[in-house]
Amino acid sequence: MGGEANLKTNASSERKRVTERAVIAAIIVFAVLGGVFIFSCSGPGKTAESEVKGSVPDASRAAAQETPTALKTLYTCGMHPEVVQDHPGNCPKCGMKLVPMDPDRARMILEARGEIARPTGSGEEIGGAAPKRKILFWRSSMDPNYIRNEPGKDTMGMDLVPVYAETLANETAGGPTIRIDPVTEQNMGVRYDVVRAGPVVKTIRTVGTVRYDEQTLGAVTTKVSGWVQKVHVNETGAQVRRGDALFEIYSPELYSAQEEYLVALRDAGNSEARGMKDAAALARSRLGSARDRLRLFDISDAQIQSLETQRKPQKTMTILSQLTGIVTEKNVVEGDELKAGMPAYKIADLSTVWVIGKVYEADLPYVATGQEAQMRLDYLPGRLHRGRVTYVYPYLEPGTREIPVRMEFDNPGYDLKPGMYATIELRRELEDKAVLVPAMAVIDTGQRQVAFVMRGGGKFEPRQLTTGARTADGRLQVLKGLMPGEMVVVSGQFLLDSESRLREAALKMLQPGPVDTEHIFKTGPGTAESKPAQPPGSAAAAASAMPPGMKTDPAREDTKTTATTTEAKWRAGHPTSGGAEK
Repeated sequence: MGGEANLKTNASSERKRVTERAVIAAIIVFAVLGGVFIFSCSGPGKTAESEVKGSVPDASRAAAQETPTALKTLYTCGMHPEVVQDHPGNCPKCGMKLVPMDPDRARMILEARGEIARPTGSGEEIGGAAPKRKILFWRSSMDPNYIRNEPGKDTMGMDLVPVYAETLANETAGGPTIRIDPVTEQNMGVRYDVVRAGPVVKTIRTVGTVRYDEQTLGAVTTKVSGWVQKVHVNETGAQVRRGDALFEIYSPELYSAQEEYLVALRDAGNSEARGMKDAAALARSRLGSARDRLRLFDISDAQIQSLETQRKPQKTMTILSQLTGIVTEKNVVEGDELKAGMPAYKIADLSTVWVIGKVYEADLPYVATGQEAQMRLDYLPGRLHRGRVTYVYPYLEPGTREIPVRMEFDNPGYDLKPGMYATIELRRELEDKAVLVPAMAVIDTGQRQVAFVMRGGGKFEPRQLTTGARTADGRLQVLKGLMPGEMVVVSGQFLLDSESRLREAALKMLQPGPVDTEHIFKTGPGTAESKPAQPPGSAAAAASAMPPGMKTDPAREDTKTTATTTEAKWRAGHPTSGGAEK
């Protein structure tokens, strides 16, 4: 009995479990059937409201289907652009905070991944089919030289981005341009400045040496031989004036001339007293000759008058200064014997001084006689001396390849002392109206001078320039290549130059061919020629996408851009701008 009861209990439990499983299966089947029924009732493009009021018209449904979805935001590292994530965070390489990526670059990456549909154009062909954009090639967003014919990844693991025919044509229009991501641009430290119009003032700075004015130098000598009895000016550097006593000399020849003068004076007086006209005339003639002899010996009229008054020859005669200035050299002491013609003193007038500066031969065209010169000295800070260029020496020093230039300055207070070093500035205005660009914006390779012009939208265009003189405020005169008002890069242009060279190399690899050297880097703004839009994939479109320097349609040479016309009009209004340097 006990065994039968257990069997009945087990059978009851088994039936109960089967029943529960059947109920669960029925619930699942009904839920699936209900979902299918609801999905079939609603349908694509229908709403709850459409079930009551009817279906949406076909045009409205098409508009709803064509509504663009919001672009997904990608994040990248400013220091490691190859790091790309779809969510904010920190860079796994440097730990810096990720920043939102440029929308254009993000769109290209998402298109390459296939996460969003590529745009098919705005127009529709017959039959409603939109034309597809032609992909020329695939390239790395970090290395323009890495180019493939099919999608994939570059050496950094980043997805290759497609390059379309119309995109390449737009980028190459107007010359080889490059596009920099805003984040990369900020990391490069790109800064801009405006091209301005103003006067061109050439400033030459050099070092000069103060020297004596050679036109005022003089020496004191004697016309007779004798012995120095007394020295009145007994030191070098003493200041003397014209007529000051320098020294006293005893000379037998000079003593004899005094006696001769006194004898002639006495004879002339006696002859006139006796009424002997012929003898008096002869005596006066001898008296005049004796007086002239004393004057030739540098005896002044006052000394001769004193001799007439005393009627007695003097043992020594005083030699007077014939110059005003500073004694630069003294060669006499008491008791010395002086020979005729021997210099006793040398005197220099320091009321005016010379300053000899040296300029390089390249600066010689900007120096002319009569030009104003400005001078500053270290020991007189804040003092500015003004003078004039009086002579440009006609030779060049072979050791330094410099040309001496002589300038003359007034020195009323004797502040300028010979031998001093001075800083010289020579300024000359070459043009009153010219195009000026910051010198930092110009890359000078020795063979070409290039500046990068900002075209907007992160695009930069390299322009070859023809420059002139450099101004004192760090600007270069532009003879050809830029116009006032354009924005040029003044910092980071070397990185842009490297990027443009890589881009040009990549384009040449894609479209090889003969090079027209006359059109490589055409100078002047607006090197792009205006052309009508061509259908993508056509021969004209391919020719318009070729980089500058490639063979193109000959009709291109007859086309001028608006920028070129604007530059011509501007220069026509300023005929002196861009001309030959004065």
